[in-house]
Amino acid sequence: MKESQPSAIYLKDYQVPPFLIDKTELTFDLDETTTVVTSRLHMRRNPASGKSTQPLILDGGPDMKLIGVAMDDYQLPPEEYRLIDDKLIITATADEFLLTCETLIEPQNNTRLEGLYRSSSMFCTQCEAEGFRHITYYLDRPDVMSVFTTTIIADSKRYPVMLSNGNEIERGMTDEGKTFVVWQDPFPKPAYLFALVAGDLAVKDDHFVTMSGRKVALQIFTESHNIDKVDYAMEALKLSMRWDEEVYGREYDLDIFMIVAVDDFNMGAMENKGLNIFNSSCLLASPETTTDDAYLRVEAIVAHEYFHNWSGNRVTCRDWFQLSLKEGFTVFRDQTFSADMHSETVKRVEDVSFLKTAQFAEDAGPMSHPVRPSSFIEISNFYTLTVYEKGAEIVRMIHTLLGAQKFRQGSDLYFERHDGQAVTCDDFIAAMEDASGVDLSHFSRWYSQAGTPVVTAKDEYDAEQGIYRLTLTQETPETPNQPTKLPLHMPVRVGLLDENGNELAAGYQGDASVEHVLDFTQASQVFEFTDVRECPVPSLYRGFSAPVKLRYDYSSENLLTLMSADSDGFNRWSSAQQLAVNELTQLIEQAKSGVELSIHSQLVKGFKRLLSDESLDPAMVALILALPSQAYLSELATSIYPAEIKQARAHLKALLANSLKDEFKKTYQSLNTQVDYEATATEIARRSLKNTTLSYWLETADEQALVAVAEQFSNANNMTDQFAALSIAVQNSHPQADTFMDAFYQQWQNEPLVVNKWLMLSASQERPDALDVVTGLMSHPAFDLKNPNKVRSVLGGFGQSVSAFHNLDGSGYAFLADQIIVLNKRNPQIASRLCTPLTRWKKMQPELSSKMKAQLERIMAEELSKDVYEVISKSLL
Repeated sequence: MKESQPSAIYLKDYQVPPFLIDKTELTFDLDETTTVVTSRLHMRRNPASGKSTQPLILDGGPDMKLIGVAMDDYQLPPEEYRLIDDKLIITATADEFLLTCETLIEPQNNTRLEGLYRSSSMFCTQCEAEGFRHITYYLDRPDVMSVFTTTIIADSKRYPVMLSNGNEIERGMTDEGKTFVVWQDPFPKPAYLFALVAGDLAVKDDHFVTMSGRKVALQIFTESHNIDKVDYAMEALKLSMRWDEEVYGREYDLDIFMIVAVDDFNMGAMENKGLNIFNSSCLLASPETTTDDAYLRVEAIVAHEYFHNWSGNRVTCRDWFQLSLKEGFTVFRDQTFSADMHSETVKRVEDVSFLKTAQFAEDAGPMSHPVRPSSFIEISNFYTLTVYEKGAEIVRMIHTLLGAQKFRQGSDLYFERHDGQAVTCDDFIAAMEDASGVDLSHFSRWYSQAGTPVVTAKDEYDAEQGIYRLTLTQETPETPNQPTKLPLHMPVRVGLLDENGNELAAGYQGDASVEHVLDFTQASQVFEFTDVRECPVPSLYRGFSAPVKLRYDYSSENLLTLMSADSDGFNRWSSAQQLAVNELTQLIEQAKSGVELSIHSQLVKGFKRLLSDESLDPAMVALILALPSQAYLSELATSIYPAEIKQARAHLKALLANSLKDEFKKTYQSLNTQVDYEATATEIARRSLKNTTLSYWLETADEQALVAVAEQFSNANNMTDQFAALSIAVQNSHPQADTFMDAFYQQWQNEPLVVNKWLMLSASQERPDALDVVTGLMSHPAFDLKNPNKVRSVLGGFGQSVSAFHNLDGSGYAFLADQIIVLNKRNPQIASRLCTPLTRWKKMQPELSSKMKAQLERIMAEELSKDVYEVISKSLL
């Protein structure tokens, strides 16, 4: 542990930058061993700062060597500047000047993958959030926006492709025989949006004609052996461009839009202006190597990064506390795009399932923070589910409160008012208020208040007067540094059903309809509905209209009614999940008590109805049939007992499988048709239900099911079906599971993204020697500690294995701590994200809690990066 620990940065301390950079001229002389970067910064004092004597302080990085610095034509001697804590400080400056810096960096030794680094044989960058300071000295903050001109000099035989932001304006040869290419981005941007790529790459060319008739060149670059896997991404890009024009009126603004696939990347993708850089796993797709889930992920991420061109690039965030201004808004945009491209209900269920499992856990953990944090030590730690997913829920609630038309008017005003500016979440709210006339001042608390609200619903029915009264009470639990919570403004979509599942029209505030949106703003509030002809079953928070935990005493019969008949598809799924949670909770308590597990499951009746109703969307049926995950049940638990949760889930799944064996078998066989692969909503839905029912059928140990799994694994013409069969075999101890695993690796060992799936499945196995398997994977030829995807595959899979990770002797926790300590020095961003499972120690059963805490303390004793220190120190409070 360091003697002096990193200090926090606070939102309340924000001040405008004392200097501005009007133009940034960069020259990169790329070489195999060292790269020389020359920056020419056209600077002036910021008139808004009011600090005319403040020194110039530029951000730098620890692995960067300063060769020289000049102000205008004057080369500064060492005594006229200082280098302190990676910052370049110059005391004497004019009001306006040209600052030239020459730095030397070694991209090939950059294991943190921030700034300029090597991935395979190419140079590439990642500058968000604070990577640019590892390239050259700069005002590396999002509210300093500059027009960039970039010159790349390299050996064109090694690096025939040289890319940067904007449009190419010049190309030629240097006196030394190298090639140079000059790129200019006419739109001011902060340094975090800078990008550079140089390598020997293949390209897929296409074009898009905008709504004003401009022809935009589209290019996707990959290594040559992957260029056949970008067609789907290209189509997704064109769909995204058209959708953004039609739904938001946003037209693309440059002459060219480029995407590059990179194997070594900490994130999913990066929206650099005009030159998006993607993790290969988020861009490459083919039927043989890519599952349906991965296809949908590619489409969503391509859309997300493209949408950032306006919600993030043209209008960016003033400071990193406002990160959700661009990320939450853009996640909402990509979610609604995907919903329009496929099934709105299925997309909503998938998004909320992820939110409830992961973001709710984050809200309840030591790293809990508001969507707009008040402080941070390392900004990389705040690229969180709270900022992204909960931030998107806030935007969705505004959309619900305003309606689609007024929301569009608000977004139009926001883009018009703030084009070319770095702004705040308050500016976004103000645009929505001004365009709609709706007061959102109370609603704005969502940005500053951490935690997941708990809403308790109670009701009464006056049969004589036909009045139904619904009482809602909200309370948000205490979170770190926020003991006091205020009531939030949330929209509550409500419908009423009779006992047969038919919707009841009801009067509310002069409106008689089958659904109402309630404005819930107080700690406790009563809503009265009139002309209700019988005692209803309430369908609450339809479409998950607010990110809350709902408490209502539904009977099993109520839940079956909602599950079978609710017109709101989301609440059909939610009711099935709640019914499963109720039954699993009983089984978990039995397992903790050591008694034989036994339950009369109401899910049997509900699932039987679902499987017999051919009118339903197969994708929705598959989602409803999926039992709540181990992770979600852990998030719900007051004290987590991993082995008992696993035992309860296995028991209930086996009970359902054996009770409905004929239905699962029949459904699988009816859907198991050999057709050409298509990544369409219809075909994805068919495969989803087919593979879900196969998983249940195999639970019965039916000989025919064993054969069906083997045949599907061997004969599948797409990765979705083959990998599903493999996973089902492994998870259900199919007698040929090990043979399948070996065959799968032999078949796909030259496809890294497929091998990553094999690594994750290998690491997640439940077997007595599970930890030995994971340890062996760390030295497998397919594993590379330098590659974040492979680290996430092995250690992510390891975290899913109760046998490996939650071993009662604590060896699993010690193994993860070992990896965090190693990666802390190599790649702090990845190391900090691996800490998350250990941060749940306070909720873990006593026998495991103490062992988790001991590993946190062991990590804390090391000399830690800011990234890891922040997570570990907060976890131990």
